[in-house]
Amino acid sequence: MTNDPKSSFIPVYRNLSEILRKYSGESLKLKESRTDSMELIGPPTPHSQGREVWFGAVRIGKNYVSYHLMPIYAFPDLLEGLSPGLKKHMQGKSCFNFTRTDEQLLQELATLTARGYERYKSEGWIT
Repeated sequence: MTNDPKSSFIPVYRNLSEILRKYSGESLKLKESRTDSMELIGPPTPHSQGREVWFGAVRIGKNYVSYHLMPIYAFPDLLEGLSPGLKKHMQGKSCFNFTRTDEQLLQELATLTARGYERYKSEGWIT
């Protein structure tokens, strides 16, 4: 066992990153620069004003694991019906922070991510 407090977040990171990995492919490319950070990026579109489209990311921080989901920033109506349990993990407009794995919340987050992916596609943000 390591003395690094972040090591306790590795299982949480793995569970959250698996949600995003499902969308890696033609529309979104996976970028992993370290073992504690990953992001999904799409190619530039007219909606992104020539910049890459940032879909989401997972990162181990000092006190929690962050899950960023940009479709909810672009389309806040995706948050309608969000459970109070998942809402408690929200920080800002598009970030959720976790210190442990909760299967029910992960399932809800996976569903929200799928809805965000479909919305990005239907709105032309990704192909």
